[in-house]
Amino acid sequence: MTNEMNITAELLKINQELASKGISLRIEQRRQLLNIRGPLPSRTQKETYKTQRISLHLPAQQEGVKEAKKLLEIVLFQLKHGQFSWKHWSNKEIKPRDQAQNNEAFDAIESFKSAFFTNPKRKKSSSSSLTTWSSAYWPYLKRLRDLQIKNHSELDINLLNKALSSYSENSRSRQQCGIALASFANHLNLELPENWRAKANGYGLHKAKFRELPSDHLIKESWLQIPNPQWRLVYGLMATYGLRNHEVFFCDFASLTKDGDKILRVLPNTKTGEHQVWPFHPTWNNIFGLEEVIENPKALPRINTDLKTTTLQKVGRRVSEQFKRYKLPLTPYDLRHAWAIRTIHIGLPDTVAARMMGHSVTIHNQTYHHWITRRDQQQAVDTALARNVA
Repeated sequence: MTNEMNITAELLKINQELASKGISLRIEQRRQLLNIRGPLPSRTQKETYKTQRISLHLPAQQEGVKEAKKLLEIVLFQLKHGQFSWKHWSNKEIKPRDQAQNNEAFDAIESFKSAFFTNPKRKKSSSSSLTTWSSAYWPYLKRLRDLQIKNHSELDINLLNKALSSYSENSRSRQQCGIALASFANHLNLELPENWRAKANGYGLHKAKFRELPSDHLIKESWLQIPNPQWRLVYGLMATYGLRNHEVFFCDFASLTKDGDKILRVLPNTKTGEHQVWPFHPTWNNIFGLEEVIENPKALPRINTDLKTTTLQKVGRRVSEQFKRYKLPLTPYDLRHAWAIRTIHIGLPDTVAARMMGHSVTIHNQTYHHWITRRDQQQAVDTALARNVA
């Protein structure tokens, strides 16, 4: 994954430099190979230019990218001096039908990708942006592209619906696909149907899990099952602050001193950027001995957190692996969900809880709709009963 992200970043940088110079050709990655793509002379009408590919048969690796840049310079030289000929580049013929069916989706995705990485509103680190792109956007756009090629479809709302429907209802993948395709449609100025959000339901917990979240007692009992004090500390931080797996290793813990305010600062290079989190329950700071993270520089497990050589997913995966290794009766995200439900029960405003969790109010309300609805109804009932008594 790290190598793929490095190649993606390198190609993006190269193509942005080409665009800044007014050059329309690009180096692209298709599967594990590199190509040159852009307006090139027609094979039958040399005076006519159309978007085509030159298959370079180079691997999508650092050495392959270097070689692709050299070959691109040769192509540009040939075009400039009228020396370009397909006989020099046609080791692998381009199938017209494949080209026609793939161009529309590929061009649109490349355009969206460029806009995604150059959006000035994205204040996250480059590593965080690459992680978000590779996990939250690319898998779903790739499926959209593959469906277009397979079904010879137009790039329209019907195709977006097919891609969305290819994921199971009430699944996180379907919800994430809905979010990714909504952003893509907005980029293309495609108007989504009014029921798009309803069709893309399923983020977070299934209805079957409403009664399966761990109790506070189970959370504390499970903490005692972890033999390694470093991973016990990781568990305690996640339970007390509702952190994502990887966020435990990207926090400012300065406030966890004896006289500190116990407010954690999640750092900007995480999935959803910088945000602050309060402990719920506050007493768990003492129960789980969270001051240890300040007092002992080796309190947390030693894992690679250098985002130049790893990814947020890999860091988070280490946490999940440890939960399985210790055969805990809950998952890392069970701790996060339990933290969220705790904030609902104590009456913390949804907007504040969502900000602490590092996601939007919309996602927060969708994910915890069952408990929020119950809380609001209970408040209404309590108010009515109090009025009746008065």
